[in-house]
Amino acid sequence: MQSFSTRGLYHCSIRTMYRILHEHGEVTERRRQLRHPVYAKPELIADSPNQVWSWDITKLMGPAKWTYFYLYVIIDIFSRRVVGWSVADTESAALFKPLFQDAADKHDIAPDQLTLHADRGPAMTAKATALLLADLGITKSHSRPYTSNDNPFSESHFKTLKYQPQFPKRFGCIQDARTFCRAFFDWYNQDHHHLGIGLMTPDQVHYGQADAVYHARQKTLDRAFQKNPGRFVNKIPQPPKKPTAVWINPPAYKSAVQA
Repeated sequence: MQSFSTRGLYHCSIRTMYRILHEHGEVTERRRQLRHPVYAKPELIADSPNQVWSWDITKLMGPAKWTYFYLYVIIDIFSRRVVGWSVADTESAALFKPLFQDAADKHDIAPDQLTLHADRGPAMTAKATALLLADLGITKSHSRPYTSNDNPFSESHFKTLKYQPQFPKRFGCIQDARTFCRAFFDWYNQDHHHLGIGLMTPDQVHYGQADAVYHARQKTLDRAFQKNPGRFVNKIPQPPKKPTAVWINPPAYKSAVQA
């Protein structure tokens, strides 16, 4: 197809006309469309406890179809320790406020010390939550929409919870849910040897026992090596590495170095 004027003059092909229009910024969407904001990728690092906490809410199925309880969990991303949790009938920023306030008080969180990371659920982005964090001097951070990898520690923790063999399909009442969660979180913090923190428990890492645990394990391995070196190949065995630093979305240069 070619482009002609009404006077019988040939100007150019249609493709050429579109190229000229494009060069002058004339080829644009004529309809009014919703423009989505561009969200920055969160990049957070913690090299000790109480620097970055992550929180989220998950549903627990109730006694009947379409009934749920809501489990709120705050986790320290460095130690993996659950520093606060509650089970409620609803999802609400008003219910999160006393939970977070209590956790911050128990861990002596000072202004400008902590970053709190969450996804973009209604309770997480509510004005009441933002005002609470501003009053306490807490830096807030949010995942990008529909990007579960931006909140990996909370997502992983909920998977650990729900893949427990004892986790029931449904809870008979909210007290049943609270009883189960209380026992689970006690086990998780005190007895669960977490692969992501060198097979230590969250409490050991959170309360500064990582060095002592690591050295005790090394002594045990040294004795095993001295007793029977033929069991080991090439070198004295070493325990799993101690946790040093944890990232949410490490920068590209760091990822390239680790690769």
